[in-house]
Amino acid sequence: MKVLQINSVCGIGSTGRIATDIHNILIAQGHESYIAYGRGLPRNCDTSIRIGTKYDNYTHGVLTRVFDKHGFGSRKATQKFIKEVKKLDPDIIHLHNIHGYYINIEILFDYLKEAYKPVIWTLHDCWAFTGHCSYFDYIGCTRWKTQCYNCPGKRSYPASAFLDNSKMNYSKKKAIFTGIKNLIIVTPSKWLAGLVKQSYLKKHPVKIINNGIDLEVFRPIKNDFREKYSLQKKFIILGVANIWDRRKGFRYFIELSDKIQNDEVIVLVGLTEKQKKQLPKNIIGITRTNNTEELVEIYSATDVFVNPTLEDNFPTTNLEALACGTPVITFNTGGSVECVDESCGFVVAKGNVEELLNGIKDIKIKGESYFTANCIERARQLYDKKNKFNEYIDIYTM
Repeated sequence: MKVLQINSVCGIGSTGRIATDIHNILIAQGHESYIAYGRGLPRNCDTSIRIGTKYDNYTHGVLTRVFDKHGFGSRKATQKFIKEVKKLDPDIIHLHNIHGYYINIEILFDYLKEAYKPVIWTLHDCWAFTGHCSYFDYIGCTRWKTQCYNCPGKRSYPASAFLDNSKMNYSKKKAIFTGIKNLIIVTPSKWLAGLVKQSYLKKHPVKIINNGIDLEVFRPIKNDFREKYSLQKKFIILGVANIWDRRKGFRYFIELSDKIQNDEVIVLVGLTEKQKKQLPKNIIGITRTNNTEELVEIYSATDVFVNPTLEDNFPTTNLEALACGTPVITFNTGGSVECVDESCGFVVAKGNVEELLNGIKDIKIKGESYFTANCIERARQLYDKKNKFNEYIDIYTM
C-alpha cells in the first residue's frame, strides 16, 4: 500500500508530528509512505515532498492578507505538485491541514475528484467548513452553519487586513469540498465531529480518532529544570503553546500572576522575545521549542499544567502533560475537556480565573503525587500513539 499525506508542515508542530508518526507506522509495517508539506524544513521523513517555495508561501500570504482568498493562491506550485502525485500514483491520499499558505484547494480537489482514490481528511480545526476562520467559538459566530458573510473574525488566522471575501469563500469551499464521494473525515475530538455534522460536510462519514503521543518519549524523567531556574522550592504552574495569543488564553496567565502566592511561579513555553520582555516577575518565559526532550523535562518538573484555551480541538499539550504525570486544568471549551477527568485534573468554566485558581490550590493541597499515577495511566490507556494511529491504518485498509 502506498500512502501520501499532505500537511502544511512535516515533523514539526502537533499536526506535523502526527503526520510523521503515521508515516513511521506505515514504514514499520512494510508500506510505502510519503508526506507532502508546504512550509519549513521536514523532519523524521526521508520521503518528504516540498510543495512550492518560500516565495509561493509569501505570495499566497499576500493574497490572503489583502483579498481574503486563503486557499486560492499557489496555483503553479499546486499544478506542479499534482504532476508529481500522478507519477507517484498513491493508493490512499490523507489530507491534514490544507490551509497554511501553500496549496490551491480548487486544483487539489479537482485532481482528487478526477483520480477517484480513497481520501482521508483529518480536520485539526474548523477551517474546512467556514468562509474564513479556523475557529469561531471565541467570537460566538454561527454563520458557518448556513452562509458566511461580513466575517467578525476577519483579522484572525488566516488574517485579512483589508477585504472580506468570506461569503464567496464559503460558497466556493462548499462546492469544492462536497463533491468527493469516497471521502472519509476524521476528527480528533467528539466536539469537532459534532460541528462537522452541522456543517455542509455532514453527508460525509465522520470517524473520531483521538490524537496520540509517544509514551516512550513523554514520560516522567528526573532533570535539572528547577535548579536551572532556581525553582527548587516553588510550586510551578505550566502553560505551553505554539503561539500565545488571545485564543490560547495568554491574558489569563497574566491575571493569575496577580493572584498566586509567593511560593508559586508560572512558566510559559512558546513565547516570543517581545512577550518575554513584558512578563511580570513571577512568570518565567521560554521561547518556542521543537526540542521534545526539553519539553519532557519541563512537563516532568512542574506541578500542574494549565490550559486556558478559549477554543481548541484536541490539544496534544494536555496529553503530553498527562503522560509526564502532571495534572491538567483546562477551560470547559471545545475538545480540550475530553482528555481530563477528576482523577487527573479539573475542568473549569471558560474565562473564570477564580475557578482556575481554586483548581490550582486543590492540586497544591493534595500534592502532585496524588494525581501522578492516574495521569500516566490515563495517557497509557487512551493516548498511546501506537494504538491511536494504527486506527488510521485500519481505515486505509477498509
